[in-house]
Amino acid sequence: MEEKNFKQLLKQVKAMVFDVDGVLTDSSIILMPNGELVRTMNMRDSIAMRLAVKNGYRLCIITGGNSQIVKQRLNRLGIDDIYLKTENKLDAMKEFVSIYELDMSEVLYMGDDLVDYEVMSKIGVPVCPKDAVQEIKSISVYVSHLDGGKGCVRDVIEQVMKISGKWVIPKF
Repeated sequence: MEEKNFKQLLKQVKAMVFDVDGVLTDSSIILMPNGELVRTMNMRDSIAMRLAVKNGYRLCIITGGNSQIVKQRLNRLGIDDIYLKTENKLDAMKEFVSIYELDMSEVLYMGDDLVDYEVMSKIGVPVCPKDAVQEIKSISVYVSHLDGGKGCVRDVIEQVMKISGKWVIPKF
């Protein structure tokens, strides 16, 4: 999709939904002896998510993972809509848009792998990180220049907020 059309789509975004593994984190994990999975998140993504919430955007996380530590981290950023252990991401998305009376066209979704394909094919603004699988890139209206876990979430949040005039330097 050409850049102008992508920017036009961003003007209608009221909510942003993100996958965790491969989007908020890179695709690698560290396996601990107790079976816990260790992930890293980008601080710039976190700051942008917090700013988006403060500026009235609905943020939602839909993931197949079940990490309570990840949930606690996202809750501290002001994100309350977190769907863990999600087998059908489209069903979770339908519930989220219903709760907030959103239209699918008003939602940006960032995913990176085949489990995101169905929901991304039904959403208004499907986007992905640079290192997403080809099937996801092919249905995305925007492919970030950044990899998952390396600032791709900040990239799209910043673009959405700039197009609406809400990207300002906050007072922390």
